[in-house]
Amino acid sequence: MLRVTTSIRVRYQETDKMGIAYHGNYFTWLEVARIHLLDSIGCPYKELEENGFFLPVIRCECEYKSPARFDDIIDVTVHLPILNQARVNLEYSLTKGETLIANAKTSHAFVDFSGRVIKPPGQFVEKAINGI
Repeated sequence: MLRVTTSIRVRYQETDKMGIAYHGNYFTWLEVARIHLLDSIGCPYKELEENGFFLPVIRCECEYKSPARFDDIIDVTVHLPILNQARVNLEYSLTKGETLIANAKTSHAFVDFSGRVIKPPGQFVEKAINGI
């Protein structure tokens, strides 16, 4: 299935007093990679929303392996291993060079404006399956 990598530069404001990237910022970096994934298959999130499809996070987890620090370049690779009916389960690896910084997972449900679970749009399914 799909796999895309995005590079993130750790900003000073993202670090704590110890000079280490605050753990909550990792979830922002995951979102940046997720948006890049959607853009890369021609299904920008903004267009999904304009067409009544939303992808809220319904589960997230992150296992921290090594600290990220100010000015580090972190590669965030997001992978969509399988597509379910209305759920998108993504897997991430965050690396600094050859060093694994963290592994993460997020789950999202396709919902409409009222929050009711719906099937993903056909265009998304086609592109996600074909890896376009």
